[in-house]
Amino acid sequence: MDSVRIFDTTLRDGEQSPGFSMNTAEKIRMARQLAKLGVDVIEAGFPIASRGDLDAVRLVAQEVRDVPIAALARAKKEDVTAAIEALEPAAAPRLHIFLATSDLHLRVKLNMSREQALDAIASMIRLGRQHVGEVEFSAEDAGRTDIQFLCQVCRVAVDAGATVLNLPDTVGYAIPEEYGAMFRQVREFLGDPQGITLSAHCHDDLGMAVANSLAAVRAGVRQIECTVNGIGERAGNASLEEVVVALAVRKESFGVTTGIRLEELFPSSRLLSEITGAAVAPNKAVVGANAFAHEAGIHQDGIIKNPLTYEIISPQSVGVPSRSLVLGKHSGRNALRLSLRDLGYEPSDAELAEVYRRVTALADQQKEVRQRDVVAIAHEVIRRGAVAVAAEAASPAS
Repeated sequence: MDSVRIFDTTLRDGEQSPGFSMNTAEKIRMARQLAKLGVDVIEAGFPIASRGDLDAVRLVAQEVRDVPIAALARAKKEDVTAAIEALEPAAAPRLHIFLATSDLHLRVKLNMSREQALDAIASMIRLGRQHVGEVEFSAEDAGRTDIQFLCQVCRVAVDAGATVLNLPDTVGYAIPEEYGAMFRQVREFLGDPQGITLSAHCHDDLGMAVANSLAAVRAGVRQIECTVNGIGERAGNASLEEVVVALAVRKESFGVTTGIRLEELFPSSRLLSEITGAAVAPNKAVVGANAFAHEAGIHQDGIIKNPLTYEIISPQSVGVPSRSLVLGKHSGRNALRLSLRDLGYEPSDAELAEVYRRVTALADQQKEVRQRDVVAIAHEVIRRGAVAVAAEAASPAS
């Protein structure tokens, strides 16, 4: 099967989002976990941003030797020089150069003509290739760039020596059909040259970063840029765990694989939350607290009989220790019986009915029925039942 590379930018684009800044030790710790996860490239930072970021990229490159390390640079000599310095210790360095290509960005942000943009792209890629064997070029705001000019940009970048072309949906404006069509047009223009990888980098402003990334795969893209927990600028980036699990679960549909070790997804998510102090939403796909939690009685009954009824992947396959059958007002008797057995109780049908009545009554009063609540109720009901049986056995009439 064809393979899709996973380019992780948690330490760069992810870290740029408010509240997610990491110090050097935290970056190294996360980078080691990303290597364990099996990502194909780690983008470690933006060296020109600060001396601290440059040093952090250098240290990540020194510490993590079995995964290519990338550093970001604008198409400016000082940026490229700083990135080259940061990547110097890397076993497999990648220089990632970007320049905005939409007319809006060129005019308003850069005060640059299209011709000047093409010159900057070509000259900075050539400079980079003098020092680094692999150069990736990103056309910032590609999703809103005139398609004919974008094709021209890609041709200039390839001719200058770029081997990876990243066409980002920088502001999360694209929809899947449009984003896939953009890549098809670029591929047709370039003629699918050997040794050139197309890459997608999507933001989630309209909630479609993962959908757009998957549409790009269908259009021939073989590198996806994403982040753990989907962190990143504004609404975030495409979520790494969602992308790779979708490709794994629907492998026959997409016809590709990744090198990601799925069982390391949950540990990676938890480590990032620990480092940043930002927990993921409970309903977050794959790694959220509720991703493998079931409260509705109908669902719980199905899960008990066969997990495939309501789970398309097992929790263990993505590193989640176990599923959870949550006891609440929507729960069923089968889930309660199973929970009681796990706690060491074997209730009779009458005892189960009484425990169930009390648990549902409690659930109407508070949002969550905790394990200690169930233990207290079960102990009282079952103990009372045992006392009643003993009293009956001891009575003279018996």
